[in-house]
Amino acid sequence: MEILTYNVNGIRAAIKNGLIDWLSDKSFDILCFQEVKATPDQVDLAVFKALGYELVGWHAAEKKGYSGVAIFSRTRPDLVSAGVGMPVYDSEGRVLRADFGDITVLNCYFPSGTSGEVRQDVKMRFLDDFYAWIAILRTERPNLIICGDYNIAHTERDIHDPVRNKNSSGFLPEERAWMTKWFGSGYTDSFRFKNPDLIEYSWWTYRSGARANNKGWRIDYISVTESLKERIVASRQYNDAVHSDHCPVWLEIA
Repeated sequence: MEILTYNVNGIRAAIKNGLIDWLSDKSFDILCFQEVKATPDQVDLAVFKALGYELVGWHAAEKKGYSGVAIFSRTRPDLVSAGVGMPVYDSEGRVLRADFGDITVLNCYFPSGTSGEVRQDVKMRFLDDFYAWIAILRTERPNLIICGDYNIAHTERDIHDPVRNKNSSGFLPEERAWMTKWFGSGYTDSFRFKNPDLIEYSWWTYRSGARANNKGWRIDYISVTESLKERIVASRQYNDAVHSDHCPVWLEIA
């Protein structure tokens, strides 16, 4: 199974920027998109169908042009479920679940706290609530793959300037502590598991030529439960894909 996760920062914009051509020679089985900023009726789904993908799930935000997640797949899942049962998050289109046999894929777009204290508080509450929610899900579905934009750079290896960003949302001590707790509770960072010392980023601000100078953050992850860790074949960032301010992250699992 090959899975791609990608914060497209607007799926219609990403398509205009060449997303479909980029996908045309790839062999992914499942595509998990975050921040789609649209509803299915606003998107030309035929271009995905021509590549062999069916839209199997779409969880849009109530606010138009905001947030939202979608899953496309070459194989129809056994079950698709949107949300975590908490309206404060589900109204923003944050989590989409798809079950493929004994494996559950979760496509997640964690809140950002960069716009101020109110949203930072929402982000921290989401982290705690999501952690509790997925602990219950894991008792029912032990083989989990949690894809998406976590909006947190975990360690100093995951950000270009850890010193100057130590008080920035996305690299705050309490956010990084949550990530440490997450990866210490039976979840594996697939990229770091296969590439312990490699420096790669998945997001760059549009300001000051950050991407050209590779001044980025690694905030997009594919976590897997301990039961799947030894089945990880490879995981990397596609830094050459320029359809968004993020780049895709890829996982191959046996």
